[in-house]
Amino acid sequence: MILAVSIENSEIVIGCFNEKELLFKECFSTDLLRTDFEYAMQIKTLLELYKIKLDDIEGVIISSVVPPMYEKIKKSVQKLIKAPIKTVGPGMKTGINILMDNPAQIGSDMITMAVGALKSFQPPIVVINLGTATTLSVIDEKGNYTGGMIMPGVQISMEALVKNTSQLQKISMSSPKKLIGKNTVQCMESGIITGHAASIDGLIDRIKKEKPNEYSLVATGSFVNWIIPHCENNIKIDETLLLRGLKVIFDKNRR
Repeated sequence: MILAVSIENSEIVIGCFNEKELLFKECFSTDLLRTDFEYAMQIKTLLELYKIKLDDIEGVIISSVVPPMYEKIKKSVQKLIKAPIKTVGPGMKTGINILMDNPAQIGSDMITMAVGALKSFQPPIVVINLGTATTLSVIDEKGNYTGGMIMPGVQISMEALVKNTSQLQKISMSSPKKLIGKNTVQCMESGIITGHAASIDGLIDRIKKEKPNEYSLVATGSFVNWIIPHCENNIKIDETLLLRGLKVIFDKNRR
C-alpha cells in the first residue's frame, strides 16, 4: 500500500492506495501550532479507522506548498511508518515537461494535479483547483505544462470583503438560488459564489481565445462543489485528482 499526503495552505489531504484502488481520502486542517506527535496520532487513528496496518504501507509520497509544515508531517509519518518517503520536488520524475520561465517556482500541487489530469483526461486540458487560492493550469495537446493563472480563493475573497467593509458580516455560505439577491446575505452569496464561477468561465473563454483548442476541463479542491455547478462551461469534477497524481509520481520514481 502507498500513503499519499498533500500539504496545502488550509488542509492536509491524505489517501491510501492498494495498487490502483484509492482506499480513502480524508483531510486534516493545516495548523502550524500542532506538533508532529499530534499529527502522528491523527494519522494513526485514521489508518486504524480504515483497518490499514502500518506494516502494510510500503511507501509514502508527500507534496507540500507550506514549507514549515513539511518537516513536521514527515516526522509524524516517520514515527509510524518505516517505509521510504518520497517528496515531490526537483529531481523527481513526473512525466510532464514544464514550459515555464522558472519551473522550480511552480507549486508542487499544481504539477501533481496536472499529472493526475493527464492520467485520466485527454489533452489539451485546463485544470482548475479551488482551494485557498483558485488556480488554473493549462496543459497543451502534447502534455506539456504551459502555464496558468492564480487568483484569490473563495474563502480569501469572503474574508477580505468582510474585513474591509464596515457593514458586511461573515456569512455561512449556501448555494444562491438566483443571481439577483433580495437581501444582504443573498447578495453576498451570489457575488462570491456566482462571481467566482463567472471568473472561471471568463478565464476559460480567454484561454480558448489565446490558445484555440478543444480543452478537457477538470476541477478539484475544497470549494469545487460550491462553485463548479454554477459555471456555464462543461467542467468535470474530480476530487481525487491530487492524490491520483501523487500515486502516478510515486510509481514513476519507484527505483
